[in-house]
Amino acid sequence: MKRSRRASVPLRLLPLFCGALASACAVGPDFHRPAAPQVHDYVAAAPSSTVAADTAGGEAQSFASGLDVPGQWWRAFQSPQIDDLVQSALAANPDVQSAQAALRAALETAAAQRGSYYPALSAGVSSSREQDATGTLAPTLSSGASIFTLHTAQLDVGYTLDIFGANRRQVESLLASAETQRFQAEATYLTLISNVIVAAITQASAQTQLLTTHDMVEGGHASLEILRQLYQQGSIASAQISAQETTLAQMEATLPALQQQLAQQRDLLARLSGRLPGEWSAPDLELSMLSLPQQLPLSLPARLVEQRPDVRAAEASLHAATAQVGVAIANMLPNISLTADAGTAAVRLSQLLGPGTRFWSVGASLSQTVFAGGTLLHRKRAAVANMDQAAAQYRSTVLEAFREVADVLAALQADAATLEAQARAEHAAAATLAVVRQNLQLGSASYLELLDAERNRQQSALAVEQARAQRLADTVALFQALGGGWWNRVPPDGPAGGS
Repeated sequence: MKRSRRASVPLRLLPLFCGALASACAVGPDFHRPAAPQVHDYVAAAPSSTVAADTAGGEAQSFASGLDVPGQWWRAFQSPQIDDLVQSALAANPDVQSAQAALRAALETAAAQRGSYYPALSAGVSSSREQDATGTLAPTLSSGASIFTLHTAQLDVGYTLDIFGANRRQVESLLASAETQRFQAEATYLTLISNVIVAAITQASAQTQLLTTHDMVEGGHASLEILRQLYQQGSIASAQISAQETTLAQMEATLPALQQQLAQQRDLLARLSGRLPGEWSAPDLELSMLSLPQQLPLSLPARLVEQRPDVRAAEASLHAATAQVGVAIANMLPNISLTADAGTAAVRLSQLLGPGTRFWSVGASLSQTVFAGGTLLHRKRAAVANMDQAAAQYRSTVLEAFREVADVLAALQADAATLEAQARAEHAAAATLAVVRQNLQLGSASYLELLDAERNRQQSALAVEQARAQRLADTVALFQALGGGWWNRVPPDGPAGGS
């Protein structure tokens, strides 16, 4: 009667082996989180607030050191349209869906590797029709029959002792890789939200500039008709009409670019929302519909490495690379496997559980690579090099994070100063226009001077709108540079800080 000769261990010994595994050591370096940079400010002279401008959206912005970033930070702009755009994008954007799928795959891969902590159990039933060479070999059946059908039912157990922690380090590496995917997903959310808001601000700016330019063009046409009447009366020369026609053509030439920018931003919002441009239209937005956040959070520098998704992803990648060094070292050490099998074999199915049909075997094996041409050594060195690379990439990511925050703080200061100067220029242009109009009534100014004053007033108004939009966009950049408050976000089905 034939039977398997696989070596194994009885089931009653498995708890003992699991205990041995739990008490075993794991070779290789243990991961320790890098220390946060020991700095107190992002820039040498940290600002406390920006200047204010005497215009709409010109409020001073103050920086609250240590103030936490809210989970739904975009609501600081107090725009229902932006709230709807963000929620629509988070629900249907394919980049978010891709990041979520990558996270699920990483978690399942880590869970699959955890299965190696336990014995592998398999069961099988087989039947075979056989003929033995009775003239050459001794018969295998007690009956001496040379042709028979053999039915076998067998249970196999195999277990590899993780004495040096190769499997545990592999699980550790895969869990860290899942953390990398998690924070890359958070970075995808943050980038998406920021892009949506900036696109909405750019659309609102283009819409506002387009309306202002249309007003300028209508005023220019009205002025041109007046000039033509004056020319027919002989009050002015034809050169003044030509000058106004030139100015009017220049203003009209800016309209197609603004219309293109408006269309592109609407198309971009459609794409960010996971829709085709032809099947979705963005809401109408103007800068007056957005409020400028006046109190801005400024996280402590030591907290930035905790909050930035890209830094946390780089940290998790370093953790995964560190664990792989342990895997490479463990692969250079002896490997112990335990196996067991038990079953029954008979020539009739009804006899499978009868006396004399049972068989079993237990066994253990130890293997050690003696020579592999330096393969294992070089794999270990490669793992160490990958760990060094991940550490350098982590430091680079931290440096970039601090640079971005410092740049945004400088940009917000410059934006406020620019808006304040543009607002003063607009007020000055308005005052000049009033004086020219008064002088025109008194006969001490020409109509051409009035046209120049009106053009300067309208152009300064456009510059103010552009400065307002830039200030709003850089405010978005600050929230993004500080990490976006993902740790305060409450998902629909979980606690704060989930993904």
